[in-house]
This record gives sequence, C-alpha cells and structure tokens, in this order.
Amino acid sequence: MSKSKVSVVKYEKPLESVRKLVESINLFDGIPKDAKVFIKPNIVYWNRFTNFPKYGVLTTSRIVEDVVVLLKERGIDDISIGEGIVTGDVKDTETAADAFEKLGYNVLKERYGVKPINTFEHPFEKIDLGTGFNVKFSSVALAADVVISLPALKTHSQAVVTLGFKNLKGLINQASRKKFHSADPEKDLHYNVAQLPKKLKKVLTIIDGLYTLERGPAMDGKPHRKDILVASSDILSADMVGSKLLGIEPSDVPHLLQAAKDRKRPMDLSDIEVIGEKIEDLASHHEWDFIYNDAGDLPLPFQRIGVKGLKYQKYDSSLCTYCSGINGTLLLIIKNAWQARKGEPFDKVEFLNGKLQKPTPGMNKTILIGQCQYNMNKDHPDIKEMIPIKGCPPSMEDVRHAFSQIGIELPGSMLDNMTKAGAGFLMAKYKGRPEFEESFFQVT
Repeated sequence: MSKSKVSVVKYEKPLESVRKLVESINLFDGIPKDAKVFIKPNIVYWNRFTNFPKYGVLTTSRIVEDVVVLLKERGIDDISIGEGIVTGDVKDTETAADAFEKLGYNVLKERYGVKPINTFEHPFEKIDLGTGFNVKFSSVALAADVVISLPALKTHSQAVVTLGFKNLKGLINQASRKKFHSADPEKDLHYNVAQLPKKLKKVLTIIDGLYTLERGPAMDGKPHRKDILVASSDILSADMVGSKLLGIEPSDVPHLLQAAKDRKRPMDLSDIEVIGEKIEDLASHHEWDFIYNDAGDLPLPFQRIGVKGLKYQKYDSSLCTYCSGINGTLLLIIKNAWQARKGEPFDKVEFLNGKLQKPTPGMNKTILIGQCQYNMNKDHPDIKEMIPIKGCPPSMEDVRHAFSQIGIELPGSMLDNMTKAGAGFLMAKYKGRPEFEESFFQVT
C-alpha cells in the first residue's frame, strides 16, 4: 500500500517557502480551475479594543496570502477564507469584521477576489457525524470542493494539540461547539473532534509553524519562533507529523488515536513518507497541560504561593470553549485577592466548572461556573451555600456578583477594562524581541 506523503519545510522566504511545501507533494495539482476552495485559518480569539499577542495563537496572514497566490496561479478563482471567531455573543459581527480588516483579509478580497466569510453570518446545515447529536456545520464549507485546514502549530490544554482536525471545529455553530464538550465517557470531545472531516468533500492540511505555542490554545501560552511548515492531502498524517514536531507522540493525543482507529491506521508513522526536512531535526518538546496539585483541586502556582481555604477543581474536556474563556480572568482575580488578603485563608470556597465536577463535602461556599454546572448541581445536598455564575456563557456582571458574595469586591469598570483591553498588557514581554514580528499577521 502506498504511503501518505507529508511535506515538511523550513520557512525562509515569502511565497517561495510555501511554494516548495506545496509542490514537493503536488498538493494542489488535483484541484480543477472551477473548484470552490474554502480556506479555514485559526482565529481562535480576537480583541478589537487592543493589540494582543498572536504568535502561535493565530494563523499568520503571511501564509494565508501565500496559499491564495498559489491557488490563483493555477487559475482557481472561487476562494473563500472563513472562520467563526469565539465571542461572548453569537450576534457580535463587529469582532469578526475587525479581525478580517486588521489581518488583511479585506486586502486579499480587493487584490485577489477572495471572499472573507464570518461563518456565523451564513447558514449552517444539520449533519450526522456520529456524535450522538445533529451537528450544525457551515453550509459554505460543506459546499466547497476543497477545504484547506490552515491551523497554527500549537498545543491545546484539553485536546493536547490543535492542528488540522481541531481547526475544523471553527466550522460548526455555537450550540454544536458546546455539545462537542460532552460528558459522555465515549463520545467525548476527543471522539467528536475526530469526526469533523467526515462530510467534507476533500480536505487538505497546511500547518503554519512560523510560531509554535506551548500550553495553548490562547495568548497566555508560551510561543516560540520555529519557522516550520507542514502539508499533506491526508489530514491524519499531517496532524501526526505536527504532533511529533511539538514533541508529543501522536498516540498521546486522544483524537488522533480515535481517528487512526477509525481509519485502521498505525500510530508510529510507518505508513507515512515525510518529504523534506527530518522530523527529528526540527522537533522540540512543548508542554500542553496546565499543572494542578496532586489532588487536582488547586493550580500548582496557587499552592506554591500558599493559597488556603479554596478549591478550584481542574478543568476537564467537558468544559466548553465559552466557559473556559473566563477561567483565566477568574484565576487572576483570585490571585490578586489572595495577595491582598496577606495570608488570611478563604472561607472554604470551591469553584466547579464543566459538566462532570461534583461538590466536595464540608465546603462553606460553592461557586458553580456556567449554566451546565448550575443545572447539574444546583440542588446537590453537599452544597452548603450555592453561588451561581449562570449564563451560557456567563456575563462579567454575574462574575462580579459572585465574587462579592465571597468578600471580593470588583468594580464594574475593572471587569469591563479587563474584557476590552486586558490582553494588551501581554504585549510588553515581546518588546525588544525582533523574532516576534507583527508584520506576519498583516497583508501589505
């Protein structure tokens, strides 16, 4: 049986490096000129109020443009670039519009006739992926003759890596994304992610590793300048090579393990031919997990600074994107509150999240984060005092009210500023580091 081919190239020059990547395995040769091509970059997050670190978090505009140029050279004119950016309000169209403008997608529209698409402004079609529920999938992507999954090369705190497969999750609607983080022990997040390409006509994968990211998928991770590009006409092969380049065995990535099982494929890359650079020459270990204490009820950094009287159970795969988005904010508030308390323990407070966690007996106050937690545990007998942060996703006003009930007063203006401009302070650590180039995320 012939082996799947995966191209691995070091990025050196605009266009020419991507050309080498694509032509080494004839990636675009089978695309007819009249094909509808849908490019799916990774824009997992966007903040229209401030500049923020995109390195390893987002697909670079540099690689997106190079892909477009190579398609246009082949006479392919029907090209869309689409994403459904995570926002607190599915009706928010301003965030996507701002992202497309600042990432240069509107320039690509003017220059090459490319169509930028906010998938939330277009229809979704109900399809059966075998997940146990009907998934609402982007009709534009389903109608495409070719979908090019164009993720960044990064790790993920729940999925271990987020590459070609996981990037396709941005093509389903908000309700389906929440359901993907299922409490079902078999058809969980990992199983569901492995099913994403099923109904697409043809998927090509190009992984953008100009920057890689440890402890992703968001901007609080640790980026590295690596200048690695990966491509394949086989999504599983591309992702297994991508995982190896991140220093993670594909067999340690549950959704890749599931995808290989579905396809009756080995996990040792024995049926893959790598063209170009050797994996071992470019691979480096990337951490993906956020470390908690042995009990799993307190982030390790909190234990190290001596936080007492508080439990914050470790997230699992059932915590959906929309609640995990506020996790960092909650932990930052707690850390600042602890420092202000100068060693005074909290009053036996516990935070619960996701769809699986249960209250610990003996706690005085139990904070239920999100509608799923509230619905599941609101009447639990082990809760002495329930403090809900309801909503799907929760609002910052609900967060403020909940913290007030445990003695932490937060001005509304503070939370509003954290939401709008809080990401901006992270840019400071990149000052004076020329390897982190903002120009990679622009089209000039």
